[in-house]
Amino acid sequence: MAIGTALMWGNVQTMILAIALAFAFGYSFTLFAVRGAGLDFKIAVKVALAADTVAIAVMELVDNAIIALIPGAMDDTHLDEGLFWGALLGGFVIAFLITTPVNKWMIGRGKGHAVVHAYH
Repeated sequence: MAIGTALMWGNVQTMILAIALAFAFGYSFTLFAVRGAGLDFKIAVKVALAADTVAIAVMELVDNAIIALIPGAMDDTHLDEGLFWGALLGGFVIAFLITTPVNKWMIGRGKGHAVVHAYH
């Protein structure tokens, strides 16, 4: 969000960039961790996809929806304004509160991040 806002991109372009970076960084953190545990690249990619896809998708859906719903949070703000950072932080907090039980439910069923636990 900060990159798109700093570059004064439109809402759609900013959200696409934010979502793409969320998936790229989310997968890479898991990928590097399981590669460090000795998995080959192909298996590590499968583990990262299984561990993170649902969590990142839910987080991004909720976070972006909240930011989009707050009037002026994307269209009319710049990086030096509290509305931008407040909306971003508020979106993260609410998305975290929603994503945490989703992750807990998935781990309890041996899915999501439970797939990675064997490699820690």
